[in-house]
Amino acid sequence: MKHSFLDQYSDRDSFVHRLDPRTKFITTLVFILAVISTPPTGWQAFVLYLFLITTLILISKVPLFYVFKRSLVILPFVVLVTISVPFFTEGEVIGSYNIWLWQVSVTYSGIQIFWNIIARAWLSILSLILLTSTTKFTNLLKGLERLRMPRVMVMLLSFMYRYIFVLVDEVMRMKQARDSRNFGGRRLWQIRTIGSMIGTLFIRSYERGERVYAAMLARGFDGQIRTLSQLRFRQTDACFGIGFSLVLAIVSLINLLY
Repeated sequence: MKHSFLDQYSDRDSFVHRLDPRTKFITTLVFILAVISTPPTGWQAFVLYLFLITTLILISKVPLFYVFKRSLVILPFVVLVTISVPFFTEGEVIGSYNIWLWQVSVTYSGIQIFWNIIARAWLSILSLILLTSTTKFTNLLKGLERLRMPRVMVMLLSFMYRYIFVLVDEVMRMKQARDSRNFGGRRLWQIRTIGSMIGTLFIRSYERGERVYAAMLARGFDGQIRTLSQLRFRQTDACFGIGFSLVLAIVSLINLLY
Protein backbone atom coordinates (compact mmCIF):
# COMPACT_ATOMS: atom_id res chain seq x y z
CA MET A 1 0.00 0.00 0.00
CA LYS A 2 1.06 3.64 -0.40
CA HIS A 3 2.31 4.99 2.90
CA SER A 4 1.97 8.64 3.89
CA PHE A 5 5.14 9.35 5.84
CA LEU A 6 5.17 12.28 8.25
CA ASP A 7 8.52 13.55 6.95
CA GLN A 8 7.92 13.10 3.22
CA TYR A 9 8.94 16.74 2.53
CA SER A 10 11.96 16.73 4.84
CA ASP A 11 14.40 16.37 1.94
CA ARG A 12 13.65 19.85 0.60
CA ASP A 13 16.07 22.72 1.04
CA SER A 14 14.87 25.82 2.89
CA PHE A 15 15.77 27.98 5.84
CA VAL A 16 13.38 26.03 8.08
CA HIS A 17 14.79 22.68 6.92
CA ARG A 18 18.34 23.73 7.77
CA LEU A 19 17.51 24.61 11.37
CA ASP A 20 18.62 22.25 14.13
CA PRO A 21 15.86 19.80 15.18
CA ARG A 22 16.25 20.95 18.79
CA THR A 23 15.62 24.56 17.76
CA LYS A 24 12.50 23.61 15.82
CA PHE A 25 11.17 21.43 18.63
CA ILE A 26 11.67 24.11 21.32
CA THR A 27 10.19 26.90 19.19
CA THR A 28 7.21 24.68 18.34
CA LEU A 29 6.70 24.01 22.04
CA VAL A 30 6.92 27.75 22.80
CA PHE A 31 4.41 28.47 20.03
CA ILE A 32 1.93 25.91 21.39
CA LEU A 33 2.31 27.31 24.92
CA ALA A 34 1.64 30.83 23.61
CA VAL A 35 -1.44 29.64 21.71
CA ILE A 36 -3.02 27.71 24.58
CA SER A 37 -2.37 30.56 27.04
CA THR A 38 -4.26 33.08 24.90
CA PRO A 39 -7.66 33.96 26.43
CA PRO A 40 -10.88 33.23 24.51
CA THR A 41 -11.39 36.93 23.71
CA GLY A 42 -7.97 37.34 22.06
CA TRP A 43 -9.05 36.65 18.48
CA GLN A 44 -6.56 39.23 17.20
CA ALA A 45 -3.72 37.16 18.66
CA PHE A 46 -5.03 34.02 16.94
CA VAL A 47 -5.04 35.86 13.60
CA LEU A 48 -1.41 36.90 14.16
CA TYR A 49 -0.46 33.35 15.17
CA LEU A 50 -2.05 32.03 11.96
CA PHE A 51 -0.18 34.63 9.90
CA LEU A 52 3.08 33.68 11.60
CA ILE A 53 2.75 29.93 11.11
CA THR A 54 1.53 30.38 7.50
CA THR A 55 4.60 32.51 6.75
CA LEU A 56 6.88 29.78 8.08
CA ILE A 57 5.05 27.17 5.98
CA LEU A 58 5.59 29.28 2.85
CA ILE A 59 9.28 29.76 3.70
CA SER A 60 9.71 26.01 4.22
CA LYS A 61 8.43 25.27 0.67
CA VAL A 62 6.10 22.61 2.04
CA PRO A 63 2.85 22.62 -0.02
CA LEU A 64 0.34 24.79 1.78
CA PHE A 65 -2.58 22.65 0.65
CA TYR A 66 -0.90 19.53 2.06
CA VAL A 67 -0.44 21.14 5.48
CA PHE A 68 -3.98 22.47 5.76
CA LYS A 69 -5.51 19.24 4.43
CA ARG A 70 -3.57 17.21 6.98
CA SER A 71 -4.54 19.59 9.79
CA LEU A 72 -8.25 19.15 9.06
CA VAL A 73 -8.03 15.44 9.93
CA ILE A 74 -7.80 16.19 13.66
CA LEU A 75 -10.64 18.74 13.78
CA PRO A 76 -13.53 16.20 13.86
CA PHE A 77 -12.03 14.61 16.98
CA VAL A 78 -11.70 18.04 18.65
CA VAL A 79 -15.29 18.90 17.74
CA LEU A 80 -16.50 15.56 19.09
CA VAL A 81 -14.80 16.21 22.44
CA THR A 82 -15.91 19.85 22.80
CA ILE A 83 -19.40 19.70 21.25
CA SER A 84 -21.03 19.79 24.70
CA VAL A 85 -19.20 22.94 25.88
CA PRO A 86 -21.77 25.47 24.52
CA PHE A 87 -24.58 23.64 26.35
CA PHE A 88 -22.98 23.28 29.80
CA THR A 89 -21.22 26.65 30.19
CA GLU A 90 -22.92 29.30 32.30
CA GLY A 91 -23.49 32.76 30.88
CA GLU A 92 -25.82 34.75 28.66
CA VAL A 93 -28.28 32.43 26.92
CA ILE A 94 -28.45 32.69 23.14
CA GLY A 95 -31.16 30.10 22.61
CA SER A 96 -32.92 27.15 24.24
CA TYR A 97 -33.81 23.85 22.56
CA ASN A 98 -35.95 20.87 23.54
CA ILE A 99 -34.26 17.54 22.92
CA TRP A 100 -36.66 14.73 23.88
CA LEU A 101 -37.29 15.26 27.59
CA TRP A 102 -34.42 17.69 28.18
CA GLN A 103 -34.22 21.41 27.61
CA VAL A 104 -30.72 22.61 26.77
CA SER A 105 -29.48 26.17 26.43
CA VAL A 106 -26.64 27.55 24.35
CA THR A 107 -24.69 30.37 25.98
CA TYR A 108 -22.54 33.05 24.44
CA SER A 109 -19.62 32.13 26.71
CA GLY A 110 -19.92 28.48 25.68
CA ILE A 111 -19.78 29.36 21.97
CA GLN A 112 -16.76 31.57 22.62
CA ILE A 113 -14.92 28.84 24.51
CA PHE A 114 -15.86 26.27 21.85
CA TRP A 115 -14.34 28.29 19.00
CA ASN A 116 -11.35 29.13 21.17
CA ILE A 117 -10.60 25.42 21.70
CA ILE A 118 -10.98 24.76 17.95
CA ALA A 119 -8.58 27.60 17.12
CA ARG A 120 -6.02 26.46 19.70
CA ALA A 121 -6.10 22.86 18.49
CA TRP A 122 -5.86 23.84 14.81
CA LEU A 123 -2.93 26.22 15.28
CA SER A 124 -1.10 23.66 17.44
CA ILE A 125 -1.60 20.96 14.81
CA LEU A 126 -0.32 23.29 12.09
CA SER A 127 2.89 23.87 14.03
CA LEU A 128 3.39 20.14 14.64
CA ILE A 129 2.82 19.34 10.96
CA LEU A 130 5.40 21.98 10.02
CA LEU A 131 7.85 20.43 12.51
CA THR A 132 7.47 16.88 11.23
CA SER A 133 7.35 17.90 7.55
CA THR A 134 10.65 19.79 7.68
CA THR A 135 12.61 17.41 9.93
CA LYS A 136 13.69 13.86 9.22
CA PHE A 137 12.16 11.63 11.86
CA THR A 138 15.53 10.12 12.80
CA ASN A 139 17.01 13.59 13.34
CA LEU A 140 13.98 14.63 15.37
CA LEU A 141 14.40 11.62 17.64
CA LYS A 142 18.11 12.36 17.97
CA GLY A 143 17.25 15.93 18.93
CA LEU A 144 14.78 14.73 21.56
CA GLU A 145 17.45 12.44 22.96
CA ARG A 146 19.90 15.36 23.14
CA LEU A 147 17.23 17.33 25.00
CA ARG A 148 17.32 14.63 27.69
CA MET A 149 14.05 12.92 26.82
CA PRO A 150 14.02 9.46 28.42
CA ARG A 151 15.71 6.97 26.11
CA VAL A 152 12.85 4.49 26.51
CA MET A 153 10.36 7.00 25.09
CA VAL A 154 12.69 7.78 22.18
CA MET A 155 13.03 4.07 21.43
CA LEU A 156 9.26 3.55 21.56
CA LEU A 157 8.66 6.44 19.16
CA SER A 158 11.34 5.11 16.82
CA PHE A 159 9.95 1.57 16.64
CA MET A 160 6.35 2.78 16.45
CA TYR A 161 7.13 4.95 13.43
CA ARG A 162 9.18 2.27 11.71
CA TYR A 163 6.79 -0.65 12.15
CA ILE A 164 3.34 0.93 12.14
CA PHE A 165 3.39 0.67 8.33
CA VAL A 166 4.32 -3.01 8.55
CA LEU A 167 1.30 -3.62 10.77
CA VAL A 168 -0.95 -1.68 8.41
CA ASP A 169 0.24 -3.85 5.54
CA GLU A 170 -0.48 -6.94 7.64
CA VAL A 171 -4.02 -5.71 8.32
CA MET A 172 -4.62 -5.04 4.62
CA ARG A 173 -3.44 -8.54 3.69
CA MET A 174 -5.73 -10.08 6.31
CA LYS A 175 -8.63 -7.98 5.06
CA GLN A 176 -7.97 -9.05 1.47
CA ALA A 177 -7.85 -12.71 2.53
CA ARG A 178 -11.11 -12.26 4.44
CA ASP A 179 -12.90 -10.62 1.51
CA SER A 180 -11.66 -13.27 -0.94
CA ARG A 181 -13.46 -15.90 1.17
CA ASN A 182 -16.82 -14.17 0.61
CA PHE A 183 -17.05 -12.34 3.93
CA GLY A 184 -20.70 -11.98 4.89
CA GLY A 185 -23.38 -13.76 6.85
CA ARG A 186 -25.03 -12.69 10.05
CA ARG A 187 -23.78 -9.85 12.24
CA LEU A 188 -22.67 -12.27 14.97
CA TRP A 189 -20.55 -14.21 12.49
CA GLN A 190 -18.93 -11.00 11.25
CA ILE A 191 -18.05 -9.94 14.80
CA ARG A 192 -16.47 -13.32 15.50
CA THR A 193 -14.40 -13.10 12.33
CA ILE A 194 -13.15 -9.58 13.14
CA GLY A 195 -12.32 -10.69 16.69
CA SER A 196 -10.27 -13.59 15.34
CA MET A 197 -8.43 -11.19 13.02
CA ILE A 198 -7.56 -8.88 15.93
CA GLY A 199 -6.23 -11.81 17.95
CA THR A 200 -4.18 -13.08 15.01
CA LEU A 201 -2.76 -9.58 14.42
CA PHE A 202 -1.71 -9.33 18.07
CA ILE A 203 0.07 -12.70 17.94
CA ARG A 204 1.83 -11.87 14.67
CA SER A 205 2.91 -8.47 16.04
CA TYR A 206 4.31 -10.06 19.19
CA GLU A 207 6.22 -12.70 17.23
CA ARG A 208 7.58 -10.09 14.80
CA GLY A 209 8.74 -7.97 17.73
CA GLU A 210 10.59 -10.93 19.23
CA ARG A 211 12.31 -11.66 15.90
CA VAL A 212 13.33 -8.02 15.44
CA TYR A 213 14.68 -7.81 18.99
CA ALA A 214 16.69 -11.03 18.53
CA ALA A 215 18.12 -9.73 15.27
CA MET A 216 19.11 -6.45 16.94
CA LEU A 217 20.88 -8.27 19.77
CA ALA A 218 22.71 -10.44 17.25
CA ARG A 219 24.03 -7.24 15.64
CA GLY A 220 25.35 -5.83 18.92
CA PHE A 221 22.49 -3.51 19.91
CA ASP A 222 23.16 -1.97 23.35
CA GLY A 223 20.12 0.29 23.75
CA GLN A 224 21.56 3.36 22.01
CA ILE A 225 20.64 4.46 18.50
CA ARG A 226 23.60 5.69 16.46
CA THR A 227 23.33 7.73 13.28
CA LEU A 228 25.90 9.01 10.80
CA SER A 229 24.58 12.59 10.85
CA GLN A 230 25.58 14.86 13.73
CA LEU A 231 23.45 17.72 15.06
CA ARG A 232 25.04 21.15 15.18
CA PHE A 233 23.56 24.14 17.00
CA ARG A 234 24.65 27.20 15.03
CA GLN A 235 24.30 30.96 15.42
CA THR A 236 21.38 30.91 12.98
CA ASP A 237 19.47 28.60 15.33
CA ALA A 238 20.04 30.91 18.29
CA CYS A 239 18.94 33.98 16.31
CA PHE A 240 15.81 32.25 15.01
CA GLY A 241 14.86 30.88 18.43
CA ILE A 242 15.30 34.23 20.18
CA GLY A 243 13.58 36.19 17.40
CA PHE A 244 10.64 33.78 17.19
CA SER A 245 10.17 33.85 20.96
CA LEU A 246 10.30 37.66 20.99
CA VAL A 247 7.62 37.85 18.28
CA LEU A 248 5.36 35.56 20.31
CA ALA A 249 6.01 37.61 23.44
CA ILE A 250 5.14 40.85 21.61
CA VAL A 251 1.91 39.34 20.26
CA SER A 252 0.94 38.15 23.75
CA LEU A 253 1.78 41.54 25.25
CA ILE A 254 -0.26 43.43 22.65
CA ASN A 255 -3.19 41.10 23.23
CA LEU A 256 -2.89 41.60 27.00
CA LEU A 257 -2.81 45.39 26.74
CA TYR A 258 -5.51 45.91 24.09
